[in-house]
This record gives sequence, structure tokens and C-alpha cells, in this order.
Amino acid sequence: MRITSQSSGETSDGGRPSGPQVALVTCADVHGLARDDRQLVPELRERGIHAEPAIWDDPKVDWDKYDLAVIRSTWDNVSRSEKFLNWADTVPRLENPAAAVRWNTDRRYLMELDKAGVPVIDTIWLDPDAHLSKRAVHSRMPAFGDFVVKPVVSAGPREVGRYQPVSAQSRSKAIEHTMRLLDSGRWVMIQPYVTSIDTHGEVCLTFINDEFQHAVRRKALLGGPHRKTVGLALYSNESMTSVSVTPEQLDVARRALVEAHRLSGVSEPFLYARVDLVTGEPSASTKDLRLVTKEGPMVIEIELVTPSLTLRQSGTNPTTASFAAAIAERVASRS
Repeated sequence: MRITSQSSGETSDGGRPSGPQVALVTCADVHGLARDDRQLVPELRERGIHAEPAIWDDPKVDWDKYDLAVIRSTWDNVSRSEKFLNWADTVPRLENPAAAVRWNTDRRYLMELDKAGVPVIDTIWLDPDAHLSKRAVHSRMPAFGDFVVKPVVSAGPREVGRYQPVSAQSRSKAIEHTMRLLDSGRWVMIQPYVTSIDTHGEVCLTFINDEFQHAVRRKALLGGPHRKTVGLALYSNESMTSVSVTPEQLDVARRALVEAHRLSGVSEPFLYARVDLVTGEPSASTKDLRLVTKEGPMVIEIELVTPSLTLRQSGTNPTTASFAAAIAERVASRS
């Protein structure tokens, strides 16, 4: 049975819809399209394009039939990252391209951005192949200021914990969390918790075809140690509000995207991207040479795979229309 979008107003009759077809790639647990992506369907229909959800790991999906496959809500890809990356390599006309997906899935890209001079949060990187003992892990953790432990491959706040070095109990939980990740063969990153997140949140900038569209402020998601989730937690409910960006924030985001192109080897504009920034400020962690909090806008993450583009928070900016137009442009250029 062919997958169709309930919001497209079309039904499956076994035939091919007239005009170009676009797959909005999702996962089985989403049950159709994510709320933020539903308004994209009528925008594409106005441009003569039939859009429908397609589940990335569904063996019945014929990817060759689509004029374009746009990754949107494949939120279960983190737990099966290698399978997902191998899938991306096989899909023709995928956006963003498989090379961008592979580069962006592993947060060690932040190392490369840092070396390229893009301001990022200072990070301690732990290699599972180093076979660190608990004592060695303890010695690498910061002595001042709250810090965050997370794997290099994860999504949102899943498998992420915030800890306080002055608390023996909190530090012990941080070591347990880190050892659990290392023992499973995963790289671990330790970062200072930027206190401005509690008051100002993160600023998330949405780009279409490398052109800035709008930004939102996202409130803090981390409140304490990592807790195991029962069942599949695909995403967290996030509080977001529209916000204006400063010239400094926009400059850092654009520099990050320039380097993302160079480092991923993708020369054409990214169909979509989101750059998440935090504002660094001097804190107690500057007393600890292991982690130093920089001042000004810093990249906490670049999202080239499954970002929410916060279309519903775009305000007067026609981001949804811009996204649809960019998809239509890609379809036309490849027909």
C-alpha cells in the first residue's frame, strides 16, 4: 500500500499522481508528518508538487519514484545511526545530501569548526578506545561550574545530563553516565553548562538555501542528571518564541555554515539548516583550564539532518513558502 499524506487531501488509487513527487522523509513512530511540516504540503501543492510522508526504513518504499526526498522527522535514526547513514547513501536525489548527513550526525564536527576558528563551546572529548578508568574520567571532569555530559551521536536532551562538580553525588552520577557511554563504545563530550541558557535560552537560526529566514529562542531543556527513558522518546516538548538576532549572532551562524560546506564537501547550498547558538560569558569555569567559557555567540550545534525548522514560529517571515519554493527549485533543476 502506498504511503500518502493525510494532510495532502489526496488518496491512494494505485496510480502515480500527476506532476513531480516529493517524499517528506519521516519515521514510523511519527504517524504521518510532524506538526511543523504539515503546512508544507499545501505550499508544495500550489507549486504543482505532490508531497507525501515516506518512512526511511520501510522496505516497501520505492525511492526511485520520487523527484526529491527531503529528510524531515527521522527522529529514530540516532539509535540506528549506521543503518540510517547506509540508507542515506542509497537514496537518489536526497536533501540534505548523504555527505552532509554523515558529517553532521557525529558532533565531533564541533572539533573541526573549532579548528577553523568558528566559536564553539569548549569541549573535552573522551575516546572509548582509550579505555579510561573511573579515576581517569574523574580527573578529566571540570572542577568548577556546572557541566554537561553527552554522547557525540544523540538528539536533543536524550542521553544528556547536567552535573555539579561541587556535589559528590552529582559528580558520581556524571562518572557513571560517562562510563556507561564509553563502555558501549561511544565517544563522549563534556562541556561547561553555559549559565546564560537559564535566563536567555538558546537562539536557533533557520536557513533555507543558506539564506537566513527567522530565529527563535528555545528555553533550557536540561535540569539535572541523565535519566533513562522508558520507551522511545523521539523528541521533547520545547518552549520556543520568535526572536530577533544580533549582527554578531548572524555572522557566527553564517561562518559555521561556510565551514560546514567545506568540511562536508557539499558545495551547493543546504536546502535547510538550523544553527543553534548560546551566549558565552565569564564564569567560575574559567578558573579551570580544562574548560573555558568564551564570551559572545557560540555554536552549540548545527542541524543539517532532522532539525525542526520552527515554521510555526516564523511570524511574518514566509519561511514555509521559502522552503516550498526551494524544494520546487531543486525538483525543476533535476528534472
